[in-house]
Amino acid sequence: MPDDTSNNSRFSRSQIFTMMSTASLNFSSMICYSILGPFFPQEAVKKGVSNTVIGLIFGCFALCNFVTSLVLGKYLVQIGAKFMLVSGMFISGCTTILFGLLDEVADGTLFTVMCFLVRSVDAIGFGAAMTASFSILAKAFPNNIATAMGSLEIFTGLGLVLGPPVGGILYQSFGYKIPFIALGCLILLLVPLNYIILPSYDSVPSADSFLSLFLLPKIWLMCFTIFSLSACLGFLDPTMSLFVIEKFNLQVGYVGLVFLGLALSYSLSSPLLGMISDRLPGLRKWLLILGLLGTAACFFMLGPAPIFHIESKLWLFCFVLVLNGLCIGLSGIPVYPEMLSCAYENGFEDGLSTLGLISGLFSAMWSMGSFVGPTLGGFLNEKFLFPSAAAFQGFFPLLCGVLVSIFYIWEFHKKRRNRFVAAKSTDEEREPLLRDH
Repeated sequence: MPDDTSNNSRFSRSQIFTMMSTASLNFSSMICYSILGPFFPQEAVKKGVSNTVIGLIFGCFALCNFVTSLVLGKYLVQIGAKFMLVSGMFISGCTTILFGLLDEVADGTLFTVMCFLVRSVDAIGFGAAMTASFSILAKAFPNNIATAMGSLEIFTGLGLVLGPPVGGILYQSFGYKIPFIALGCLILLLVPLNYIILPSYDSVPSADSFLSLFLLPKIWLMCFTIFSLSACLGFLDPTMSLFVIEKFNLQVGYVGLVFLGLALSYSLSSPLLGMISDRLPGLRKWLLILGLLGTAACFFMLGPAPIFHIESKLWLFCFVLVLNGLCIGLSGIPVYPEMLSCAYENGFEDGLSTLGLISGLFSAMWSMGSFVGPTLGGFLNEKFLFPSAAAFQGFFPLLCGVLVSIFYIWEFHKKRRNRFVAAKSTDEEREPLLRDH
Protein backbone atom coordinates (compact mmCIF):
# COMPACT_ATOMS: atom_id res chain seq x y z
CA MET A 1 0.00 0.00 0.00
CA PRO A 2 1.50 3.35 -0.96
CA ASP A 3 2.54 5.77 1.66
CA ASP A 4 1.55 9.37 1.32
CA THR A 5 4.44 11.55 0.31
CA SER A 6 2.87 14.93 0.74
CA ASN A 7 5.87 16.15 2.72
CA ASN A 8 8.40 14.88 0.15
CA SER A 9 9.27 16.29 -3.24
CA ARG A 10 8.91 12.94 -5.01
CA PHE A 11 6.09 10.43 -5.28
CA SER A 12 6.55 6.77 -4.41
CA ARG A 13 6.68 4.12 -7.13
CA SER A 14 3.16 2.92 -6.27
CA GLN A 15 1.80 6.45 -6.52
CA ILE A 16 3.43 6.97 -9.92
CA PHE A 17 1.92 3.70 -11.20
CA THR A 18 -1.47 4.73 -9.81
CA MET A 19 -1.25 8.08 -11.63
CA MET A 20 -0.25 6.34 -14.88
CA SER A 21 -3.15 3.91 -14.60
CA THR A 22 -5.82 6.50 -13.83
CA ALA A 23 -4.41 8.89 -16.46
CA SER A 24 -4.74 6.19 -19.14
CA LEU A 25 -8.30 5.51 -17.97
CA ASN A 26 -9.29 9.20 -18.01
CA PHE A 27 -7.88 9.76 -21.47
CA SER A 28 -9.21 6.60 -23.12
CA SER A 29 -12.68 6.79 -21.58
CA MET A 30 -13.14 10.46 -22.46
CA ILE A 31 -11.98 10.08 -26.06
CA CYS A 32 -14.40 7.15 -26.51
CA TYR A 33 -17.20 9.14 -24.85
CA SER A 34 -16.74 12.15 -27.13
CA ILE A 35 -16.09 10.32 -30.40
CA LEU A 36 -19.80 9.88 -31.20
CA GLY A 37 -20.61 13.56 -31.70
CA PRO A 38 -19.33 14.31 -35.22
CA PHE A 39 -20.82 11.39 -37.15
CA PHE A 40 -23.07 9.02 -35.17
CA PRO A 41 -26.27 11.18 -35.37
CA GLN A 42 -26.19 11.28 -39.18
CA GLU A 43 -25.50 7.52 -39.37
CA ALA A 44 -28.43 6.87 -37.01
CA VAL A 45 -30.73 9.01 -39.17
CA LYS A 46 -29.78 6.85 -42.17
CA LYS A 47 -30.88 3.84 -40.11
CA GLY A 48 -34.33 5.38 -39.55
CA VAL A 49 -33.78 6.71 -36.01
CA SER A 50 -35.51 9.98 -35.06
CA ASN A 51 -33.69 12.92 -33.47
CA THR A 52 -35.54 12.37 -30.20
CA VAL A 53 -34.43 8.73 -30.00
CA ILE A 54 -30.85 9.73 -30.88
CA GLY A 55 -30.91 12.06 -27.88
CA LEU A 56 -32.19 9.22 -25.70
CA ILE A 57 -29.36 6.95 -26.92
CA PHE A 58 -26.91 9.57 -25.70
CA GLY A 59 -28.91 10.08 -22.49
CA CYS A 60 -29.21 6.41 -21.54
CA PHE A 61 -25.44 6.33 -21.00
CA ALA A 62 -25.75 8.87 -18.18
CA LEU A 63 -28.75 7.14 -16.60
CA CYS A 64 -27.08 3.71 -16.53
CA ASN A 65 -23.90 5.31 -15.25
CA PHE A 66 -25.90 6.92 -12.42
CA VAL A 67 -27.31 3.60 -11.20
CA THR A 68 -24.03 1.73 -11.70
CA SER A 69 -22.01 4.27 -9.72
CA LEU A 70 -24.31 4.03 -6.70
CA VAL A 71 -24.44 0.22 -6.66
CA LEU A 72 -20.76 -0.42 -7.33
CA GLY A 73 -19.68 2.38 -5.00
CA LYS A 74 -21.48 0.59 -2.16
CA TYR A 75 -19.84 -2.78 -2.91
CA LEU A 76 -16.40 -1.51 -3.96
CA VAL A 77 -14.58 -3.28 -1.11
CA GLN A 78 -16.34 -6.61 -1.69
CA ILE A 79 -15.63 -6.53 -5.44
CA GLY A 80 -12.13 -5.09 -5.16
CA ALA A 81 -11.08 -1.68 -6.47
CA LYS A 82 -8.39 -2.97 -8.84
CA PHE A 83 -10.63 -5.69 -10.29
CA MET A 84 -13.48 -3.18 -10.73
CA LEU A 85 -11.26 -0.72 -12.62
CA VAL A 86 -9.66 -3.32 -14.91
CA SER A 87 -12.90 -5.19 -15.64
CA GLY A 88 -14.68 -1.88 -16.27
CA MET A 89 -12.05 -0.95 -18.86
CA PHE A 90 -12.39 -4.39 -20.47
CA ILE A 91 -16.18 -4.03 -20.75
CA SER A 92 -15.84 -0.50 -22.14
CA GLY A 93 -13.29 -1.62 -24.74
CA CYS A 94 -15.44 -4.54 -25.93
CA THR A 95 -18.63 -2.46 -26.16
CA THR A 96 -16.80 0.29 -28.05
CA ILE A 97 -15.80 -2.26 -30.70
CA LEU A 98 -19.35 -3.68 -30.76
CA PHE A 99 -20.76 -0.19 -31.30
CA GLY A 100 -18.63 0.04 -34.43
CA LEU A 101 -20.26 -3.10 -35.82
CA LEU A 102 -23.82 -1.83 -35.45
CA ASP A 103 -23.91 -0.53 -39.02
CA GLU A 104 -24.26 -4.19 -40.03
CA VAL A 105 -27.53 -4.46 -38.05
CA ALA A 106 -30.81 -4.12 -39.93
CA ASP A 107 -32.38 -0.65 -40.07
CA GLY A 108 -35.23 0.38 -37.78
CA THR A 109 -36.20 -1.10 -34.44
CA LEU A 110 -33.42 -3.71 -34.20
CA PHE A 111 -30.72 -1.09 -34.76
CA THR A 112 -32.27 1.19 -32.13
CA VAL A 113 -32.56 -1.61 -29.55
CA MET A 114 -28.94 -2.67 -30.11
CA CYS A 115 -27.74 0.93 -29.74
CA PHE A 116 -29.50 1.21 -26.38
CA LEU A 117 -28.20 -2.17 -25.24
CA VAL A 118 -24.55 -1.66 -26.21
CA ARG A 119 -24.51 1.94 -24.94
CA SER A 120 -26.00 0.85 -21.59
CA VAL A 121 -23.44 -1.93 -21.09
CA ASP A 122 -20.69 0.55 -22.00
CA ALA A 123 -22.03 2.87 -19.28
CA ILE A 124 -21.78 0.04 -16.73
CA GLY A 125 -18.13 -0.53 -17.61
CA PHE A 126 -17.40 3.21 -17.62
CA GLY A 127 -19.13 3.71 -14.26
CA ALA A 128 -17.25 0.80 -12.68
CA ALA A 129 -13.86 2.02 -13.89
CA MET A 130 -14.38 5.67 -12.90
CA THR A 131 -15.82 4.87 -9.45
CA ALA A 132 -12.85 2.59 -8.71
CA SER A 133 -10.47 5.18 -10.14
CA PHE A 134 -11.63 7.94 -7.77
CA SER A 135 -11.35 5.61 -4.77
CA ILE A 136 -7.89 4.32 -5.69
CA LEU A 137 -6.64 7.84 -6.29
CA ALA A 138 -7.92 9.04 -2.91
CA LYS A 139 -6.36 6.01 -1.21
CA ALA A 140 -2.98 6.57 -2.88
CA PHE A 141 -2.94 10.33 -2.26
CA PRO A 142 -4.78 10.90 1.06
CA ASN A 143 -3.25 14.36 1.57
CA ASN A 144 -2.83 15.33 -2.10
CA ILE A 145 -6.15 14.21 -3.56
CA ALA A 146 -7.08 17.57 -5.12
CA THR A 147 -3.61 17.93 -6.67
CA ALA A 148 -3.79 14.41 -8.10
CA MET A 149 -7.32 14.85 -9.45
CA GLY A 150 -6.47 18.27 -10.86
CA SER A 151 -3.42 16.90 -12.66
CA LEU A 152 -5.45 14.05 -14.15
CA GLU A 153 -8.02 16.51 -15.53
CA ILE A 154 -5.38 17.35 -18.15
CA PHE A 155 -5.90 13.87 -19.60
CA THR A 156 -9.68 14.18 -19.25
CA GLY A 157 -9.64 17.44 -21.20
CA LEU A 158 -7.23 16.00 -23.76
CA GLY A 159 -9.57 13.07 -24.39
CA LEU A 160 -12.58 15.34 -24.77
CA VAL A 161 -10.68 17.67 -27.12
CA LEU A 162 -9.17 14.94 -29.33
CA GLY A 163 -12.28 12.72 -29.48
CA PRO A 164 -14.34 14.68 -32.04
CA PRO A 165 -11.52 15.52 -34.50
CA VAL A 166 -9.93 12.04 -34.30
CA GLY A 167 -13.33 10.41 -34.74
CA GLY A 168 -14.20 12.69 -37.62
CA ILE A 169 -10.90 12.06 -39.44
CA LEU A 170 -11.09 8.28 -39.01
CA TYR A 171 -14.73 8.30 -40.14
CA GLN A 172 -14.01 10.33 -43.27
CA SER A 173 -10.98 8.20 -44.13
CA PHE A 174 -12.13 4.67 -43.29
CA GLY A 175 -15.88 4.73 -42.61
CA TYR A 176 -18.08 4.05 -39.58
CA LYS A 177 -16.38 0.96 -38.11
CA ILE A 178 -12.74 2.00 -37.81
CA PRO A 179 -13.05 4.83 -35.21
CA PHE A 180 -14.75 2.51 -32.73
CA ILE A 181 -12.59 -0.54 -33.47
CA ALA A 182 -9.35 1.47 -33.19
CA LEU A 183 -10.26 3.09 -29.86
CA GLY A 184 -11.78 -0.11 -28.49
CA CYS A 185 -8.56 -2.00 -29.23
CA LEU A 186 -6.58 0.81 -27.57
CA ILE A 187 -8.58 0.37 -24.37
CA LEU A 188 -8.19 -3.43 -24.49
CA LEU A 189 -4.41 -3.02 -24.84
CA LEU A 190 -4.42 -0.86 -21.71
CA VAL A 191 -6.23 -3.55 -19.67
CA PRO A 192 -3.25 -5.90 -19.11
CA LEU A 193 -0.94 -2.90 -18.59
CA ASN A 194 -3.18 -1.54 -15.83
CA TYR A 195 -3.52 -5.00 -14.28
CA ILE A 196 0.27 -5.24 -14.03
CA ILE A 197 1.17 -1.74 -12.80
CA LEU A 198 -1.84 -0.88 -10.60
CA PRO A 199 -1.29 -1.67 -6.89
CA SER A 200 -3.92 -3.69 -5.02
CA TYR A 201 -5.86 -2.03 -2.20
CA ASP A 202 -7.55 -4.24 0.38
CA SER A 203 -9.97 -3.06 3.04
CA VAL A 204 -12.75 -4.23 5.34
CA PRO A 205 -16.39 -3.39 4.48
CA SER A 206 -18.04 -0.86 6.77
CA ALA A 207 -21.63 -0.48 7.93
CA ASP A 208 -21.92 3.04 6.47
CA SER A 209 -24.47 3.65 3.71
CA PHE A 210 -25.24 6.16 0.97
CA LEU A 211 -28.26 7.37 2.95
CA SER A 212 -26.24 8.23 6.06
CA LEU A 213 -23.70 9.99 3.86
CA PHE A 214 -26.27 11.91 1.82
CA LEU A 215 -28.16 13.09 4.91
CA LEU A 216 -25.19 15.25 5.90
CA PRO A 217 -26.08 18.83 4.80
CA LYS A 218 -22.63 19.54 3.41
CA ILE A 219 -22.67 16.36 1.34
CA TRP A 220 -25.95 17.10 -0.42
CA LEU A 221 -24.76 20.63 -1.10
CA MET A 222 -21.62 19.20 -2.70
CA CYS A 223 -23.85 16.82 -4.68
CA PHE A 224 -25.92 19.78 -5.89
CA THR A 225 -22.66 21.47 -6.89
CA ILE A 226 -21.57 18.44 -8.94
CA PHE A 227 -25.01 18.20 -10.55
CA SER A 228 -25.07 21.93 -11.41
CA LEU A 229 -21.64 21.91 -13.04
CA SER A 230 -22.33 18.72 -14.98
CA ALA A 231 -25.72 19.99 -16.15
CA CYS A 232 -24.15 23.25 -17.34
CA LEU A 233 -21.51 21.41 -19.37
CA GLY A 234 -24.11 18.96 -20.71
CA PHE A 235 -26.34 21.86 -21.76
CA LEU A 236 -23.69 22.99 -24.24
CA ASP A 237 -23.52 19.66 -26.11
CA PRO A 238 -26.78 19.89 -28.11
CA THR A 239 -27.10 23.69 -28.19
CA MET A 240 -23.79 25.55 -28.55
CA SER A 241 -22.73 24.35 -32.00
CA LEU A 242 -26.15 25.22 -33.47
CA PHE A 243 -26.00 28.74 -31.97
CA VAL A 244 -22.42 29.40 -33.13
CA ILE A 245 -23.09 28.23 -36.70
CA GLU A 246 -26.32 30.22 -37.00
CA LYS A 247 -25.22 33.38 -35.19
CA PHE A 248 -21.64 33.78 -36.44
CA ASN A 249 -21.88 31.83 -39.74
CA LEU A 250 -18.96 29.60 -38.77
CA GLN A 251 -18.08 26.48 -40.71
CA VAL A 252 -18.42 23.17 -38.88
CA GLY A 253 -14.64 22.74 -38.76
CA TYR A 254 -14.22 25.95 -36.74
CA VAL A 255 -16.87 25.00 -34.19
CA GLY A 256 -14.44 22.53 -32.60
CA LEU A 257 -11.97 25.38 -32.03
CA VAL A 258 -14.66 27.26 -30.10
CA PHE A 259 -15.17 24.22 -27.87
CA LEU A 260 -11.40 24.04 -27.43
CA GLY A 261 -11.28 27.26 -25.38
CA LEU A 262 -13.41 25.85 -22.55
CA ALA A 263 -11.66 22.47 -22.47
CA LEU A 264 -8.16 23.92 -22.46
CA SER A 265 -8.80 26.57 -19.79
CA TYR A 266 -10.33 23.91 -17.53
CA SER A 267 -7.61 21.31 -18.13
CA LEU A 268 -4.67 23.67 -17.78
CA SER A 269 -5.95 25.43 -14.66
CA SER A 270 -6.98 22.25 -12.81
CA PRO A 271 -3.49 21.15 -11.61
CA LEU A 272 -2.79 24.59 -10.09
CA LEU A 273 -6.23 24.74 -8.49
CA GLY A 274 -5.74 21.24 -7.07
CA MET A 275 -2.41 22.23 -5.56
CA ILE A 276 -3.94 25.33 -3.97
CA SER A 277 -6.84 23.26 -2.61
CA ASP A 278 -4.48 20.76 -0.97
CA ARG A 279 -1.95 23.22 0.45
CA LEU A 280 -4.52 25.77 1.60
CA PRO A 281 -7.65 23.77 2.54
CA GLY A 282 -9.17 26.85 4.19
CA LEU A 283 -9.48 28.41 0.73
CA ARG A 284 -11.65 25.61 -0.65
CA LYS A 285 -14.88 27.28 0.43
CA TRP A 286 -13.88 30.49 -1.33
CA LEU A 287 -12.86 28.61 -4.49
CA LEU A 288 -16.23 26.85 -4.49
CA ILE A 289 -18.29 30.01 -4.02
CA LEU A 290 -16.27 32.07 -6.50
CA GLY A 291 -16.39 29.28 -9.08
CA LEU A 292 -20.15 28.71 -8.78
CA LEU A 293 -21.04 32.40 -8.98
CA GLY A 294 -18.55 32.84 -11.84
CA THR A 295 -20.09 29.92 -13.74
CA ALA A 296 -23.53 31.45 -13.30
CA ALA A 297 -22.27 34.81 -14.60
CA CYS A 298 -20.67 33.12 -17.62
CA PHE A 299 -23.93 31.42 -18.60
CA PHE A 300 -25.78 34.72 -18.26
CA MET A 301 -23.24 36.25 -20.65
CA LEU A 302 -23.01 33.39 -23.19
CA GLY A 303 -26.01 34.67 -25.18
CA PRO A 304 -25.81 37.22 -23.63
CA ALA A 305 -29.13 37.12 -21.73
CA PRO A 306 -31.76 39.40 -23.33
CA ILE A 307 -32.08 41.50 -20.15
CA PHE A 308 -28.54 42.87 -20.65
CA HIS A 309 -29.27 44.21 -24.15
CA ILE A 310 -25.70 43.36 -25.24
CA GLU A 311 -25.05 42.35 -28.82
CA SER A 312 -23.52 38.89 -29.20
CA LYS A 313 -19.96 38.94 -30.58
CA LEU A 314 -17.73 35.97 -31.42
CA TRP A 315 -14.79 37.31 -29.39
CA LEU A 316 -17.06 37.82 -26.36
CA PHE A 317 -18.51 34.33 -26.73
CA CYS A 318 -15.02 32.75 -26.88
CA PHE A 319 -13.79 34.84 -23.93
CA VAL A 320 -16.77 33.79 -21.79
CA LEU A 321 -16.17 30.12 -22.66
CA VAL A 322 -12.51 30.35 -21.59
CA LEU A 323 -13.55 32.06 -18.36
CA ASN A 324 -16.24 29.43 -17.87
CA GLY A 325 -13.66 26.64 -18.02
CA LEU A 326 -11.66 28.34 -15.28
CA CYS A 327 -14.75 28.87 -13.10
CA ILE A 328 -15.85 25.24 -13.46
CA GLY A 329 -12.36 24.20 -12.34
CA LEU A 330 -12.53 26.59 -9.36
CA SER A 331 -15.74 25.02 -8.10
CA GLY A 332 -15.23 21.43 -9.30
CA ILE A 333 -11.74 20.56 -8.04
CA PRO A 334 -12.37 21.23 -4.28
CA VAL A 335 -15.63 19.21 -4.18
CA TYR A 336 -14.19 15.70 -3.68
CA PRO A 337 -11.77 16.65 -0.85
CA GLU A 338 -14.57 18.62 0.83
CA MET A 339 -16.85 15.57 0.71
CA LEU A 340 -14.03 13.41 2.06
CA SER A 341 -13.24 15.69 5.01
CA CYS A 342 -16.95 16.04 5.83
CA ALA A 343 -17.40 12.25 5.94
CA TYR A 344 -14.39 11.77 8.24
CA GLU A 345 -15.50 14.61 10.53
CA ASN A 346 -18.87 12.88 10.95
CA GLY A 347 -17.49 9.52 12.02
CA PHE A 348 -17.12 7.62 8.74
CA GLU A 349 -14.26 5.14 8.72
CA ASP A 350 -10.98 6.17 7.13
CA GLY A 351 -10.79 3.43 4.51
CA LEU A 352 -11.60 2.20 1.03
CA SER A 353 -15.24 1.54 1.92
CA THR A 354 -15.91 5.25 2.63
CA LEU A 355 -13.96 6.24 -0.48
CA GLY A 356 -16.20 3.92 -2.50
CA LEU A 357 -19.34 5.59 -1.15
CA ILE A 358 -18.04 9.08 -1.91
CA SER A 359 -16.72 8.12 -5.35
CA GLY A 360 -20.00 6.41 -6.24
CA LEU A 361 -22.02 9.42 -5.11
CA PHE A 362 -19.71 11.81 -6.99
CA SER A 363 -19.97 9.80 -10.24
CA ALA A 364 -23.74 9.36 -9.85
CA MET A 365 -24.41 13.08 -9.40
CA TRP A 366 -22.20 13.92 -12.36
CA SER A 367 -24.11 11.40 -14.47
CA MET A 368 -27.46 12.84 -13.39
CA GLY A 369 -26.34 16.30 -14.48
CA SER A 370 -25.05 14.85 -17.77
CA PHE A 371 -28.57 13.56 -18.44
CA VAL A 372 -30.58 16.56 -17.25
CA GLY A 373 -28.32 19.18 -18.88
CA PRO A 374 -28.69 18.10 -22.54
CA THR A 375 -32.34 17.04 -22.11
CA LEU A 376 -33.48 20.27 -20.46
CA GLY A 377 -31.10 22.33 -22.58
CA GLY A 378 -32.48 20.97 -25.85
CA PHE A 379 -36.05 21.69 -24.73
CA LEU A 380 -35.27 25.24 -23.53
CA ASN A 381 -33.24 26.00 -26.64
CA GLU A 382 -36.15 24.96 -28.84
CA LYS A 383 -38.70 27.00 -26.87
CA PHE A 384 -36.76 30.14 -25.90
CA LEU A 385 -33.60 30.19 -28.09
CA PHE A 386 -30.01 29.93 -26.86
CA PRO A 387 -29.48 33.26 -24.99
CA SER A 388 -32.51 32.74 -22.72
CA ALA A 389 -31.88 29.00 -22.36
CA ALA A 390 -28.27 29.58 -21.28
CA ALA A 391 -29.36 32.21 -18.77
CA PHE A 392 -31.91 29.79 -17.31
CA GLN A 393 -29.19 27.14 -17.03
CA GLY A 394 -27.09 29.67 -15.12
CA PHE A 395 -29.65 29.68 -12.30
CA PHE A 396 -28.43 26.20 -11.23
CA PRO A 397 -24.90 27.32 -10.22
CA LEU A 398 -26.28 30.66 -8.96
CA LEU A 399 -28.68 28.95 -6.55
CA CYS A 400 -25.99 26.48 -5.57
CA GLY A 401 -23.49 29.28 -4.91
CA VAL A 402 -25.97 31.11 -2.67
CA LEU A 403 -26.80 27.93 -0.71
CA VAL A 404 -23.12 27.02 -0.28
CA SER A 405 -22.37 30.56 0.95
CA ILE A 406 -25.19 30.38 3.51
CA PHE A 407 -23.99 26.96 4.68
CA TYR A 408 -20.38 28.09 5.20
CA ILE A 409 -21.54 31.17 7.13
CA TRP A 410 -23.70 28.93 9.35
CA GLU A 411 -20.82 26.45 9.79
CA PHE A 412 -18.44 29.25 10.79
CA HIS A 413 -20.80 30.58 13.47
CA LYS A 414 -21.50 27.05 14.72
CA LYS A 415 -17.79 26.28 15.17
CA ARG A 416 -17.24 29.66 16.81
CA ARG A 417 -20.10 29.02 19.25
CA ASN A 418 -18.78 25.54 20.04
CA ARG A 419 -15.33 26.92 20.79
CA PHE A 420 -16.86 29.54 23.05
CA VAL A 421 -18.92 26.92 24.94
CA ALA A 422 -15.85 24.66 25.28
CA ALA A 423 -13.73 27.54 26.60
CA LYS A 424 -16.45 28.57 29.07
CA SER A 425 -16.81 24.98 30.29
CA THR A 426 -13.05 24.77 30.87
CA ASP A 427 -13.07 28.00 32.87
CA GLU A 428 -15.93 26.74 35.06
CA GLU A 429 -14.01 23.53 35.78
CA ARG A 430 -10.90 25.47 36.80
CA GLU A 431 -12.75 27.90 39.11
CA PRO A 432 -13.42 25.43 42.03
CA LEU A 433 -9.79 24.30 41.89
CA LEU A 434 -8.58 27.87 42.25
CA ARG A 435 -10.89 28.45 45.24
CA ASP A 436 -9.52 25.30 46.95
CA HIS A 437 -6.07 26.78 46.88
